[in-house]
Amino acid sequence: MDMLAILARIEAWIADRRGSGDMVTVSSLGKRATGSPDTIRNWIRSRDAGQRIGATALKVEQVAHAMGVSAEWLIAGEGDPRALPVPGVDPVPLISWVSAGQLAEQDGIIDFENFPRIYVADLPPGRWIALRVDGNSMNKISPHDSVIIVNMNDRGLVSGKCYVVADEATGEATYKAYDPKADPPFQPRSYLPIDPPKFVGPALVVGRVHRTMLDL
Repeated sequence: MDMLAILARIEAWIADRRGSGDMVTVSSLGKRATGSPDTIRNWIRSRDAGQRIGATALKVEQVAHAMGVSAEWLIAGEGDPRALPVPGVDPVPLISWVSAGQLAEQDGIIDFENFPRIYVADLPPGRWIALRVDGNSMNKISPHDSVIIVNMNDRGLVSGKCYVVADEATGEATYKAYDPKADPPFQPRSYLPIDPPKFVGPALVVGRVHRTMLDL
């Protein structure tokens, strides 16, 4: 990707919007696109310092979606910028459970570039990942082989809600419902007699499960 050209298109778009009375900024656009006000700002800082711009195609596609322009136009300058993506549909990386375990720390960062993407409609602002359910421990809510959509920006625990959590000692991630009165507080929701997970270390929250998707 030619990030210099992409940034030039982003800056021209912002200038045009501000000229029309929309007080959009680099920070507000970045937050709308990726959940972080620093995304585009860091690209610009790297460019101005003559350094490599560490952007991924996924992040640029998310920015295009937030701008309301086609990814083709933003990335390559080709096509009609008004050829909008489907409104309210976001690309979400479908990651592995091993990678999910690495995201448990607040500063856990993974390059999602090499993971496949699925497209999910009507998501609120957040940092989203998708995981494929393996097993029957949550089959009252999410059957085996369904896909869960997880918001990594939502780590506050609410009784009865479902979360992806990771064992700090082993790095293994699991998907369970939160019950503060149970031991451990992360419990299965299954039609089968399945024991709760045994954590070696503290359970760290990766994110709250927002949705289950299942193809029939």
